[in-house]
Amino acid sequence: MVLLPTILILTIMLGWGFGLFTKIEEESYASETNEEENLIVVGVSQLGSESGWRTANTESVQMAFTKQNGYFMILSNARQKQENQIKAIRNFISQRVDYIVLAPVVESGWETVLQEAKEAEIPVILMDRSVDVADQSLYTALVGTDSVEEGRKAGRWLEEYMIKKRMSDRDINIVVLKGTEGASAQIGRTAGFSIIAGKHNNWHILEQRYADFTIYKGKEVMKDLLKKYKDIDVVVSQNDDMTFGAIEAIRESGRTVGVNGDITIISFDAVHNALEMVADGVINVDIECNPNQGEYISDIIRLLENGQEVEKRYYVEEDVFTMENVTQEVLNGRTY
Repeated sequence: MVLLPTILILTIMLGWGFGLFTKIEEESYASETNEEENLIVVGVSQLGSESGWRTANTESVQMAFTKQNGYFMILSNARQKQENQIKAIRNFISQRVDYIVLAPVVESGWETVLQEAKEAEIPVILMDRSVDVADQSLYTALVGTDSVEEGRKAGRWLEEYMIKKRMSDRDINIVVLKGTEGASAQIGRTAGFSIIAGKHNNWHILEQRYADFTIYKGKEVMKDLLKKYKDIDVVVSQNDDMTFGAIEAIRESGRTVGVNGDITIISFDAVHNALEMVADGVINVDIECNPNQGEYISDIIRLLENGQEVEKRYYVEEDVFTMENVTQEVLNGRTY
């Protein structure tokens, strides 16, 4: 007779307890759902992971678009294929993201998919590289680097270097390792350097070859150029990864590079490993291409969220590095 009330009481208590736990779980789920709903959803189409620079660029975006900063990010790696990026953008549109960030693998071929994003009223922010479209309203803003100016910087450095060496009147033979065909960085750096080179009749560009911004292709192309031309004085390599490959090929051929070498090396990007080679005199000069662009894009989104107008183009700060200014402090502070 005593057990029945006790069991009844226990049953009631357990039932109340389970109900409490269920209520707590529901409230917790509702809280998480509301938190997710308040986040700004950003779809990021990264062109690939072809270099150390690109990895750093992706990391800058990941650091900017965190939940702590009020974002939910969907990241897609296109593996260097435009069709993968177009597919990713269409997926972002179907998911009704708030913003799309695009690092385009090439300049052309974006009109249709960007028009779809515009019709869906989803702002598109370009990262690192530009697109070639007749209707500039298809994207809201661009955050990147001035690749034409980077090319000019390389040319101006070579001018000053030849004067310093008292060889400004000497004929110099140049080969250029270009990046991915159609990429705005490749197009801009080629154009910028050509502007300066065109002022010097004694600068002879023997050949310009695509090497896809990769170590492997850089080495492969450089080996071929060394076989073809026996008198190369300067290598202009449009990113550090290609430079690493080119230096391997040059050394394997029995020639030397850098400040005290046979071949002058001009590189772009200025990643940590390359700057160490600049400090050691292996690479003569490295034109910086700053990958830390995520915070800039986040600032633009915040302005748009507040209904403010934004500029069409934002360029990140960049430097030119030689043995003279690559200090240990610079190396220690390098995040990429």
